[in-house]
Amino acid sequence: MIDREELSEREREAVEELLFRLADDEFVIAERYTEWQIYAPTIESDLALANIAQDEFGHARLWYDCLADLGYAEAEYLWERPSTDFRHATLCELAFAEGDWADAVVRSYLYDTAERLRLEALVDSSYVPIRDRVGKVIAEESYHREHASNWLDRLASESEGRERVQNATGRLFPHALTLFEPGDHEETIVESGFRTDSLDDLRTEWLETVVPYLESIGIEVPGPESVERPDAVGRDGSHTDDWDDLHESFTATYHELGFAEPTRLRGEP
Repeated sequence: MIDREELSEREREAVEELLFRLADDEFVIAERYTEWQIYAPTIESDLALANIAQDEFGHARLWYDCLADLGYAEAEYLWERPSTDFRHATLCELAFAEGDWADAVVRSYLYDTAERLRLEALVDSSYVPIRDRVGKVIAEESYHREHASNWLDRLASESEGRERVQNATGRLFPHALTLFEPGDHEETIVESGFRTDSLDDLRTEWLETVVPYLESIGIEVPGPESVERPDAVGRDGSHTDDWDDLHESFTATYHELGFAEPTRLRGEP
């Protein structure tokens, strides 16, 4: 077991890479989910997705807090951080196809299935702060997958909905694969036991889960070997055009209200 005071420089860089990926994925996909508030097809779904977004923001906070323990200030890891420094997968940042609820549920299913596998690979993490927090996150994630799969079953039960799911799968699947793009410190992350499975192993298990399920509801899934890698994958700092607008949107209030400036209780004499 390793605590933060015991990290070598190489291990610290690996832990930071792992934490930024975890936190950024959760924060950015939560920002996207909030766009469906009052627009989901039912009141129940509106509340469900709002709760899911709230969970993801909470999970992001847990991982960002681990970075704060390593000396990062909140402004550094979020509000004043350049957009190109974020390391979330592009699946999380893509704008929704306008008015397409299938986009939201396919994205949620692909993401949350990967998230389950990733979290399970952190349960026995050698890094104490991750190990101590991951149980809470896992406990809240199963509902997210259940919500997505219930809606996928419902949509795929009739031809128009199934066509929408098919179109969303075709658009999102290449970006879902970016969840498993390695970073600069992947080897150290695994060798040091910070994550107990490699990204290659997680990708294989994810494919063995999502492909049979989607095919069982009548959706054709492209073979991974035939999927063209997106120009932007997120993990290396390359992003889609959608990201610039989203980043500007969620940082705007911070800058417009002058939160970067010291608080003054009274004017200058």
